[in-house]
Amino acid sequence: MTKFQAIDICVNFWTPEWIGMRPPWGATFFPSKLRVDPSILRGLEPEEMIARMDAAGVERVFLIAGKCGRIGLPGTYHTPYEMVARVVQKYPHRFSALAGIDPFQGMSGVRGLEAAVKDMGFIGAHVYPHWFELAPDHAKYYPFYAKCVELDVPIQIHVGQSMVYEKANPCRSVARPITLDAVACDFPELNIVGIHIGIPWTDEMIAMSWKHDRVHIGTDAHSPKYWPSSFVHYINTFGKDKVLFGTDFPVLDFGRSVKEVEGLNLRPEAHRKLMRDNTARVYKLA
Repeated sequence: MTKFQAIDICVNFWTPEWIGMRPPWGATFFPSKLRVDPSILRGLEPEEMIARMDAAGVERVFLIAGKCGRIGLPGTYHTPYEMVARVVQKYPHRFSALAGIDPFQGMSGVRGLEAAVKDMGFIGAHVYPHWFELAPDHAKYYPFYAKCVELDVPIQIHVGQSMVYEKANPCRSVARPITLDAVACDFPELNIVGIHIGIPWTDEMIAMSWKHDRVHIGTDAHSPKYWPSSFVHYINTFGKDKVLFGTDFPVLDFGRSVKEVEGLNLRPEAHRKLMRDNTARVYKLA
């Protein structure tokens, strides 16, 4: 186990109440596509998740109030900000919240993001571009980026391949890491975290992180023991300040991920920065 407490930047909101409200595709997608333990599919009470965190040496996780797809389309779900905020308010030292965005909501969505940060204590934004089939450099995202700069909060953007949730409703892979280049140029004050490592375009993601001071990489959704060697080298050397640990739980288990990172035999400084320090800095955690 790590000698310091880790921070996980990307965890799906997973209470039984919310699982009962989600579309049904997850019941087959998570166990068949991602090999998630079927027992977890019923959802976890916050106390159950905290117990798993404690066992893995994870101090805090960022819960995503995700917005996946446009309302009215198959497979869509929008996690209510208020539902996530209640859990964070109950356990403020263990959970933080990220506000999912839907670019098709326009200024209504921008005002919702502002309220989530100012009134509910959310610490950042989050978006899945593949759900909307709009690359991250599309103009519909720009009001949200501007608001993040104004609020001084980071935004997580899923880059890399998408995953097929339903054969009848596949999601195109629209978010190659290179699309972050225009965003970072147009919003040099915006802290961007490219989550999911950018796989299969990992070297492209590394290039974006190296080029732009405020572009970082989130390690979630891909098991550490399978990370590309170039990515491990980046974490261990010239990218040690630019990579943030995450699991995308329940896609990856907390304990397994922490142990697999330890198995990479990173330099102590690089290991600590990956698992905790970089996240604390980027998200301004006390």
